[in-house]
Amino acid sequence: MSTLILFLPQAPCGPTTAFSYTLTADGHTELRHASAPAALLPEPARPGGEVVAVVPARALSWQRVQLPQGVPLGAGQQTPRLRSVLEGLLEDQLLDDPAQLHFALQPGARAGEPVWVAVCDRAWLREALQVLEAAGRRVSRVVPEFAPGPTASGGPELFALGTPEEAHLVLCGHGPDQGVAVLPLSSVALGLIGPATGPTDTDAPPLPLHAEPAVAALAERTLGRPATLHTASQRALDAARGAWDLAQFDLASTGHTRALRKAGSAASAFLYAPQWRAARWGVGLLAAAHLVGLNAWAWQERDALAAKQAGVRNALTQTFPKVQVVVDAPVQMERELAVLRQAAGSVSPRDLEPLLAAAGAALPEGQLPNALEYTAGELRLRGITLTDEEHTAMVTRLQTAGYGARMDDGSLSLRAETTP
Repeated sequence: MSTLILFLPQAPCGPTTAFSYTLTADGHTELRHASAPAALLPEPARPGGEVVAVVPARALSWQRVQLPQGVPLGAGQQTPRLRSVLEGLLEDQLLDDPAQLHFALQPGARAGEPVWVAVCDRAWLREALQVLEAAGRRVSRVVPEFAPGPTASGGPELFALGTPEEAHLVLCGHGPDQGVAVLPLSSVALGLIGPATGPTDTDAPPLPLHAEPAVAALAERTLGRPATLHTASQRALDAARGAWDLAQFDLASTGHTRALRKAGSAASAFLYAPQWRAARWGVGLLAAAHLVGLNAWAWQERDALAAKQAGVRNALTQTFPKVQVVVDAPVQMERELAVLRQAAGSVSPRDLEPLLAAAGAALPEGQLPNALEYTAGELRLRGITLTDEEHTAMVTRLQTAGYGARMDDGSLSLRAETTP
């Protein structure tokens, strides 16, 4: 999908603060990477695109807690009660006042099980989001730069980030809980992580090392192993594809907004993401096949209708050779038949005599009209009063004889339902 991914600066944000951003059309490939103030940031180019804010690893702390049973954890149930529970659980683990911090639960968290909680400064995060919103770049999701959980290699991995003056090291997938640890990139800090991160004489393979170009040489000298280059754009794309959303509690969107955002993101991903290319081709081929089939079916139906119309015209011209121009074959044939009946002195079901005979046969005994009218093939008998059972029986008998009837304010109207 079309996505604008922003790195939130750790310093307080303002209108002139530069945001490092990555623009992508499919969520996997970088289109552009640069830095710009909020007002000059590009917009997602396609419908359903979103703006994703990335919280740097050094701005987050990760806490492992076990929530008590019965605590509601759904997206629409992040109530003050749940926040109070988190404050109570984390009070002894945090250095700052919990009221000044923002909490976010891991996706799919369940009560009674250990869960990860992301913690950051609430005022800093809110200020950064407000600066972006004031510039017309409303953030759809807030994601961590690195999150607990399994890594791409399945084991712990190291990431060297920053500048040579302020380099730091991020260890992902660490320990049995696969946590995230952030330390300065120095020989002293390496001892705190464990001997497996430094040079080793054992047969165990060293941990994979990824480094930004600015600190790649420093990381190789410090750790004594080669590093794979890993740019900020790659980290931004990896973070945006994650399942985390730190915009929870007072920063959470409404349920309607979340539903619209998910629907737009899903539609955009299906239309543009490379992993859906085969599905898009399949849908396109299916639509083309249906279109061709519908056109072929419509062509056959047109031919069948034209053949039936030609048959009706031929029947008219062959039966009545004097008809030279066919405009409406059924109407013209009815007119010619009426002329023949008049010439032969016969009547049709629409004439007065057949209508009177049908009414007399269908009406109950003792029901006599006090007036009758006949116009254009319809007979109206006034002064008829029927019960519901008598009316039903009369209508049934008339329909069997090919006539339709209706009662209207004591009047019975009859007319032939079939065309003579």
